[in-house]
Amino acid sequence: MAKVTFKGNPMTLLGEEVKEGDTAPDFTVLANDLSKVSLMDTKGKVRLISVIPSIDTGVCAEQTRRFNEEAANLDNVEVLTISCDLPFAQRRWTADKDIENVQTLSDHKDLSFGKAYGVVMEELRLLARSIFVIDSNDKVTYTEYVSEGTDHPDYEAVLNHLKEHTNG
Repeated sequence: MAKVTFKGNPMTLLGEEVKEGDTAPDFTVLANDLSKVSLMDTKGKVRLISVIPSIDTGVCAEQTRRFNEEAANLDNVEVLTISCDLPFAQRRWTADKDIENVQTLSDHKDLSFGKAYGVVMEELRLLARSIFVIDSNDKVTYTEYVSEGTDHPDYEAVLNHLKEHTNG
């Protein structure tokens, strides 16, 4: 299981760690309009799933903005940002920041995504910062569980992976 700290404090992750080569577990989260969204709703597409603890914090905001900018240059890739923020907060934040290339999704209701991907920090009821790439056949091709929750993911590694494994 991945080892994660948040502000230096060890976190207990709930769920099973997902590994490259695994079939991506399905999940149900909420869109900003409160409609349900599952992995199967994006079937047939390459998905970059950017997982953040809270969109209203510095590193999470930068991560979301960075992938929003990069998404414009990625052909055939759908970028999903998932956190436990309420859908209303996500909608307000994305509107305020002109985020148009990333779909923000909330796992607040039942932690379906977090448990399926092993990223629920039990002590905080937030999701651990992580990145997953899922190909059009629902296979996990890239994972990164960021070891310290206040650190950035390896943007270059995931972007290089996408460029090598898609038409982007």
